[in-house]
Amino acid sequence: MLPGLAAILAGCADVRPLNLAIAVPSAYDQAAKAKPTEPLRTDWWRSFGSPELTALVAQAQMGNLDIATAIANIEQAQAGITIARAPLFPQIDGDVSAQRARAASSTGRVGRGRATYGLSASASYEIDFWGKNSQALASARSSEAASRFDRDTVELTAIANVADAYFAILGAQDRLRIARENVASASRIMTLINNQLKAGTATSLQVAQQQSLLDQQRASIPPLELSVAQNKAAVALLVGKPPALVDIKGGGLGRLRVPVVAAGLPSQLLTRRPDIAAAEASLMASHQDALSARAAQFPSISLTGQGGVQSAALKSLFDPASGFYSIAAGLTQPIFDGGTLRGNVERANGVQSAQVAAYRKTVVQAFVDVENALAAVRLYARQEALQQAVVVSSRKAYAISEQQLREGTVDLVTVLQTEQTLFNAQDTLVQVKLLRLQALISLHQALGGGWTMSAAPTPQN
Repeated sequence: MLPGLAAILAGCADVRPLNLAIAVPSAYDQAAKAKPTEPLRTDWWRSFGSPELTALVAQAQMGNLDIATAIANIEQAQAGITIARAPLFPQIDGDVSAQRARAASSTGRVGRGRATYGLSASASYEIDFWGKNSQALASARSSEAASRFDRDTVELTAIANVADAYFAILGAQDRLRIARENVASASRIMTLINNQLKAGTATSLQVAQQQSLLDQQRASIPPLELSVAQNKAAVALLVGKPPALVDIKGGGLGRLRVPVVAAGLPSQLLTRRPDIAAAEASLMASHQDALSARAAQFPSISLTGQGGVQSAALKSLFDPASGFYSIAAGLTQPIFDGGTLRGNVERANGVQSAQVAAYRKTVVQAFVDVENALAAVRLYARQEALQQAVVVSSRKAYAISEQQLREGTVDLVTVLQTEQTLFNAQDTLVQVKLLRLQALISLHQALGGGWTMSAAPTPQN
C-alpha cells in the first residue's frame, strides 16, 4: 500500500461492529403451566369457528387503510432502491447545439456572422472501489425489506383489532341479553310484591327497594347498546368502510370455539414476528449506511469521456474530420472538510447503536408479550370456570328465594340479595369470557399470528 494512502486510511473513522447477543430462554415460564394442544395457524382467526369473523378479516385485508398506507411506504422504499442503484452505472448525457456569433473589429467594423453546430455525448462513471455506492444500495434494499415487514406487522395488528372489536360486540350482545332477562325477572318479582302490598303482606318500602333494583337493570341497557354501536363502528373503520355499509349480526360469545394454542420454543419467536424482522432489517440498513459513510472518506476514482462532431456547416457536420473525443481519469481525496465526513460516520455509528438497542428491545418485548398472554389465557380460563360455578349457585339461590317469596316464607331482603347476586354474577361471567377470548387474540398476535419470515437480512461487514 502506498504510504500516502495508508496515512489517509489510518485517519478515517471506523464503523462499530454489530453485537446482537441476546439471552433467549429455553422455554416460556408460563407455558409449563398450560396444556396446549393445537399448533399455531397462519389463519388463526378461523380457529374460533366464526364465519362472520373470517369474512370481516378478509375485508380488512383488502380494505384496511393502514395496510394501504404501509403498501405505499413499500413503493417509496422500492423507488429508493432505484435511486441508490443509479450511481453504480455510468451517467450518460447528450448535447445538441447550434450557435451563431458576430464580432466587431478594432476599427469598429462589424464582421460577418459565424455559425457553429455540434452534436456530442458525454459519460462519467465513479468506480465503486471502496463500496460506498454498493453499501448505499444494500441499505436501500434493507430499508425496503423493513417496510415489507412493517406492512405485515400492520396487517397482523389490523386482524387482531378486528377480532378484538368483534368479540367485544358479541360480549356486549350477551350482556344486553342478560340485562333484558334480568329486567324481566325483576319485573316479575315487582308484580309479586305489588300483589302482596295489595293483600297487606308487603310494605311500600319493599316496593320501593324492588323498584330501585328494576330501575338499575333498565339503566344498564343503554351503555351496552352504545358499546355494540361503537364497536361496530370500530370494525367498519378497520375494514375501510362507513359503518352504514357494514352489516354485523354477531349473536353472542357462546357461538365461538375456544382454541388452545401451543406457544412453541422462545427461539422460534425470532422468526415468527414481523416486527422483529423489521427491526433487524432496519438495523442492517443502519449498519450499511455506516459502511457507506466510512467509504466516503476514501479517495474517489472517476472516469469521464466525451465524443461527438462539431462543424461550422451542417453539411459537413458528420464528416470524419469533424469528430472529436476526450477521455480522462481522476482521483479525488478530500483534504479538509471541517470534519464533515468523520461526523457522518460518527452519526451513522450513533444511528446503528440506537437500532441495536431498538432491536434488542423488540425481541425482549416479544418475550414479555408472549408470557403475559400465556398467563392471561390460563388465569382467565380458571376464573371463567370459577365464575361459572358462582352463576350456578347464585341461580339456585335465586330460584329458591323466588319460590319462597311466592309462598310467603322469606323476607324481601333475602330475595333482593339473591336477585342482585345473580344479576352481577351473570354479567361478570360474560366479561370474563370476553377477557379470555381477547387474551387468546393477544397470544396469537404475540406469537406472530402464524407469520413466517421468508428471507432474513444478513449482516455485512
